[in-house]
Amino acid sequence: MKRPPAFLCISSYFKGNDFLRGMKATGATVYLVTSKKLENKPWAREALDDIFYIEQGPQNEWKMDDVISGMAWLMRNTKIDRIVALDDFDVEKAAHLREHFRSPGMGQTTYRHFRDKLAMRLKAKESGIRVPGFSDLFNDEDIRQFTQDYPAPWIIKPRGQASATGMKKVANADELWAHLETLGSERHQYLVEQFKPGDVYHVDALSAEGKVIFARASQYLAPPFDVAHAGGIFRSAIMEQGDKDEKMLLELNTAVMKAFGMQYSASHTEFIKCHEDGQFYFLETSSRVGGAHIAEMVECACGINLWREWAGIEYAVASGQKYKLPKTGKDYAGIVVSLTRQEWPDTSQFDDPEIAWRMTDMSYHIGLIVRSPKRARVLELLDDYTSRIQRDYHASAPAPDKPQV
Repeated sequence: MKRPPAFLCISSYFKGNDFLRGMKATGATVYLVTSKKLENKPWAREALDDIFYIEQGPQNEWKMDDVISGMAWLMRNTKIDRIVALDDFDVEKAAHLREHFRSPGMGQTTYRHFRDKLAMRLKAKESGIRVPGFSDLFNDEDIRQFTQDYPAPWIIKPRGQASATGMKKVANADELWAHLETLGSERHQYLVEQFKPGDVYHVDALSAEGKVIFARASQYLAPPFDVAHAGGIFRSAIMEQGDKDEKMLLELNTAVMKAFGMQYSASHTEFIKCHEDGQFYFLETSSRVGGAHIAEMVECACGINLWREWAGIEYAVASGQKYKLPKTGKDYAGIVVSLTRQEWPDTSQFDDPEIAWRMTDMSYHIGLIVRSPKRARVLELLDDYTSRIQRDYHASAPAPDKPQV
């Protein structure tokens, strides 16, 4: 009898239980490697054949030599067929292990297109995909030329951080150089980019056999940068299906996946529609399921659990089978999430029948997803809920200018 494929999943954050359960449901052998500090989190242990812990360093990093040694010990008696990273911060770790053990999947060259914001921009520009003006921070003369070519304001971004963490907006060259001084020897880990005011969108997708097989486009109703740095309320909603902008975003997402060499995975890709010229610009992508409970919003809208289907794709590739996407629904959904003044806020005042999901597992947070056949109803509810959350619950804790690890 043929042995089922074995997967080593890596997650330095507590996430991906649906992936683990989905993978186990295929009959695969599932192992998890995570940080020791997450040992007591409610992992889906019923889906795991074993779990291994890594002691993190003072900056929350893993010593990859130790991880390699541990995996080498495990592989003496256990066959590992695939290595899967469940979070942005683990993509590099997984690529490192694949390269060392010659395991199939995304290697260190391709992974940079889905992790390193500088590599993303260079590849997108090379492929004819519109991006805001940008520069690396390696050379002073190149930076000066950038400031002459592109008018301020500019935004300084970490090359390897997820979300809006570590970003700094500057209004002129003096502010730019002053901030670069604070980065010291870490300056090369950042880039500078023209700040383009506009509406920000995300496309959440699944790819198999080198093609995008599922995608939903959504709009952030408050820009992530503003939410992170001004302490706002996070909101997003599925776009009107068949709308001109939705079609353009789906086409752009397909172009990005093709240019970046995506073969099979979930992905979360962000674009901005500039207020000045009405054009879409690529911002960033990642080979993972989107955070901030976007996966739950997508599932409420169309019945596709991105974590579970990603697991199914990985299993199909490992076992030489063809993956088949389940039938998808066409409803609309939207999400609102906020920090709260209350440790466990009472959400009973929100009682509309369109509520499809409530956040119940995070203290000092409130979160709701609404679903409707009509997008207008979703937006109406989100507007109402946002004003009520602002009044009765909202607290803010703006993100730091430098990444916290």
